Amino acid sequence: MAESDSISLSPAIKAAPAPATRTKLLLEGPILPTLLRLAAPNVLNLLAFVGVIVFDGFFLGRIGTDALAGASLAFPWIMLVLQTTNSGMGAGVSSAVARALGAGKRDRADELVFHAFLLALVLGAVFSAVMLLSTPIIFHWMGGRDAMLADALSYANVALGGAVCITVLNLLGNAVRGTGNMSLHAGVLVGCVVAHIALSPLLIFGWGPIPALGPAGAGWGLVIPFAVGSLIMIGYLRSSRSIVRLKFRGMAPRRELFVDILKVGVPGLVNTAITNLSVVLLTGIAGQFGPQAAIGYAMGARLEYIMQPVAFGFGTAIVAMVGTNWGARQYDRARQIAWTGAIVIAVVCGTIGSIVALQPSLWLGLFSDDPEVARFGALYLRIVGPAYLCFGLGLGLFFVSQGFGRGFAAMNANAARLIVSAGAGLAAAYWFDLGIPGFCAAVAGGFCLYALLLVYAVLRIKPPTAKA
Repeated sequence: MAESDSISLSPAIKAAPAPATRTKLLLEGPILPTLLRLAAPNVLNLLAFVGVIVFDGFFLGRIGTDALAGASLAFPWIMLVLQTTNSGMGAGVSSAVARALGAGKRDRADELVFHAFLLALVLGAVFSAVMLLSTPIIFHWMGGRDAMLADALSYANVALGGAVCITVLNLLGNAVRGTGNMSLHAGVLVGCVVAHIALSPLLIFGWGPIPALGPAGAGWGLVIPFAVGSLIMIGYLRSSRSIVRLKFRGMAPRRELFVDILKVGVPGLVNTAITNLSVVLLTGIAGQFGPQAAIGYAMGARLEYIMQPVAFGFGTAIVAMVGTNWGARQYDRARQIAWTGAIVIAVVCGTIGSIVALQPSLWLGLFSDDPEVARFGALYLRIVGPAYLCFGLGLGLFFVSQGFGRGFAAMNANAARLIVSAGAGLAAAYWFDLGIPGFCAAVAGGFCLYALLLVYAVLRIKPPTAKA
């Protein structure tokens, strides 16, 4: 999620023909109200991701524990495809398109859209091929056995086999965002999720002539709406309504244009991959304590997936405000915006964490009534929930670092979080015999380290004219 999506906004702000009053608002407006005003449109993206995160687990939980557990194994990989193309590689597309339009190079912008379409096809094919070949091994390592493994593969084979529908929608949607149109992609995503919520139970449980497909139905419920969304995005980019156009005649792949997208998209993709890989590794470690422990952890991790789009909603506004003021040499105001925004995200995530730590059933009850799953999930949320304050602070400072142009420091902090959480979790499981509480403490410790490293990195940032 996230890094390169932030980067994409800065060129758009500098280059887009926005009225002077908008820039004046960023430079002079009251910080918190302006931050909230800019973040408000991103609620659509938040609602879309919440819909995917909550309803798949809700519907599959009605089938039984095996189906829910199987979906929990597949879910991080599906989110990997969604996030790396929406806020990872996709943001490289929006950044490149915005810079081309800002330089007055309309033809180049059109060529970039064509290259984004090619990248979407390649990424979709790579995701599908790699995942379909490797998921039997990966899911087995993560604790999948017998019916649980069969349900996981049933769900993943459809959802990941149709990854091209997700990659095309998100990469072309980000091309539209590069023109300054933020609402179309968000609106199509919300429409896809609404269709997913309506279609999935029909395909999972069956209705009339529609057979019950079980976990595979949830996969088809995701792929079909995203396929329709991809066609909508292609149709828009082929129409006269779009500032940039998806053209095929006279187009040929050019290395320079791929590089223009990838130089921003790859760091964002890597950071998003690290975030999702941490969930995969930690699910596997939790699975060593038994399938109920793996499900309990996975239910908690779904809550963390909600916090990321919450941070994204505020984070795009943080990048815009910090980047504009930093470029205008208003360094003190830029820092004030940075800390205000990061604290807002920390408070929101910390509040969510405190609520679920006190009442875990409010969240866990959405997915399963298995007493063992509830017990492990509640233990996880009671220990890790308070650390969501640090997780939120880290997420906020991630976007702050993008506004300052220090993306690699944020990526390194996320990698350190992964190493510490996984390493300490393994030590708790195998060496110190600390059981589930030790594993949960390792995850919480990783969140705290993540925040500390980013606080340190942001405090070290100096104005361009000052010596580091």
